[in-house]
Amino acid sequence: MPRLLDPGDGDAIGLDDLVATLDETLFDARDEDSLAALGPLLARLGRNRDFLADLVIAELEDRCSGQSNGNSYGAQVFLLRPANGRYVLRANFWPARNDAVVRASGTAPFFYDLPHDHNFSFLTVGYQGPGYWSDYYDYDVDAVTGLPGEVAGLRFVERSRLEPGKVLLYRARRDVHRQLPPDSLSVSLNILAYDRAQPWCDQFRFDVTGGTIAEGLTTAPSEALVALAVHLAGEHGVALADELATRHPAPRMRVTALRALASRHAGEAERRAVLARGLGDPDGYVAGYARQALLGPKRI
Repeated sequence: MPRLLDPGDGDAIGLDDLVATLDETLFDARDEDSLAALGPLLARLGRNRDFLADLVIAELEDRCSGQSNGNSYGAQVFLLRPANGRYVLRANFWPARNDAVVRASGTAPFFYDLPHDHNFSFLTVGYQGPGYWSDYYDYDVDAVTGLPGEVAGLRFVERSRLEPGKVLLYRARRDVHRQLPPDSLSVSLNILAYDRAQPWCDQFRFDVTGGTIAEGLTTAPSEALVALAVHLAGEHGVALADELATRHPAPRMRVTALRALASRHAGEAERRAVLARGLGDPDGYVAGYARQALLGPKRI
């Protein structure tokens, strides 16, 4: 489960103070202790009971122009500082299950009841309300290939909630939670660490009943273009996809390219011949995808 951090006892600070300190601080998005050292700093912002309300009022008075222009997360997230290549700051709103917005939209927009890990590390502090609940699990990402249906080795840890002032470090590709609605509207604050490799790090949804990986949730922007290249760019697009299927360092892209190349063919034999190329890939995810595509999914 996420690492519980000592929030310290420093005085409240403003958002600009947090930003200035983060900009002056060298931290490594891949180093757990480096990120954990920022926990007390986030806790100090969490002790500022006025800053978020002031920002919300100012945004409403300006017709939400700031959030409309820079916030790609959706209405649940209030962007405090956009991505700058090192970090993102945001506030998250967590409605209760019986709140009107959940009754109108369902739970999916808030990721409730959706067991998942993250492909980035982030710090969070409970800011307002009782806090969302989570069922927490651990797993070893190095022990799985990432195929749907694969046994994930999930280990249940506990159910707890993000109470006001509680600081957690969610570690990328390790901590799994099934998030549950709070008892009443709650707010959390986040520092999201940015790693340039993040688009190629997988994030998974899990089936906790079966203990398996349900699906991958990550798609890099370039992946969506491969099928277009194959179908619209003629032989040049096919040659590029062929190169990606053979040489791209990310297994997920190699699978994407194989799938795109196979989709060019109307005949089953031709499609299977393309997919069979993946059987010889040294990566377990690529070879496993090819087996599933050719033989059908099975519990791994």
